[in-house]
Amino acid sequence: MKISFLELPRYIDISAVSMGVTYQDVDKVAEIAKKHNCICAFTMPCYTEYLINKLKDFPSIKVGGVVGFPSGADTTNIKLKTVRELINFGCQEIDMVINVGALRSGDDSTVYNEIKSIVDEAAPIPVKSILEISYLTDEEIKRGSLIAANAGVAYVKTGTGWGNKPTTVNTIKLIKEAIGDKAEIKAAGGVRNLKDLETMFDEGCTRFGIGLTSALSILEEAFNRDQEQFKETSLPTNVIQG
Repeated sequence: MKISFLELPRYIDISAVSMGVTYQDVDKVAEIAKKHNCICAFTMPCYTEYLINKLKDFPSIKVGGVVGFPSGADTTNIKLKTVRELINFGCQEIDMVINVGALRSGDDSTVYNEIKSIVDEAAPIPVKSILEISYLTDEEIKRGSLIAANAGVAYVKTGTGWGNKPTTVNTIKLIKEAIGDKAEIKAAGGVRNLKDLETMFDEGCTRFGIGLTSALSILEEAFNRDQEQFKETSLPTNVIQG
């Protein structure tokens, strides 16, 4: 399915969540989110309150917070405290890395109980569970997805973007096969072009976590494809260049 340039930002969680993120990077995320009306913006926890202040006059743009990022190996108690702090800041969505090691160990009850406790703590704010598919087999991806969906998450999310294995269309198919309509799907890590994004959308993915550089590239690609609709306008140069 073709997603128009004007519709596309409402599927994009624009982010700056790498280790070396600066205030200047967060400023750029806020700028692009405002210019294109992205659905949500994310950064690392230490900058989250700053980002919320940057976007406080733009109610159509949510700010999300990351929990257990990027390893998922924090204790449940630490994750719960982080959730409470992020919500107190004003976060409207929570993206939480699951206990990846417990899933790989076959300790499904620990994975489920932790996700459920986060969902309950955050309610009514939606939680996205991050599987970090780089470290999982196909069977583990499907099992982790179903555990998360049964625990009440709003979205099953593929990764943090820190792993070395990108999300693919096959990843989305695996998750969709496992959870059906029990939860929505967010792809993150490896979404680099418009074609892949739209193919993943066709397979059931409804949200895309994309870093600043890739988001700008994909938006420019969509604009160029749809440019006949924008003969009287142009994508601002500073937006294209980031």
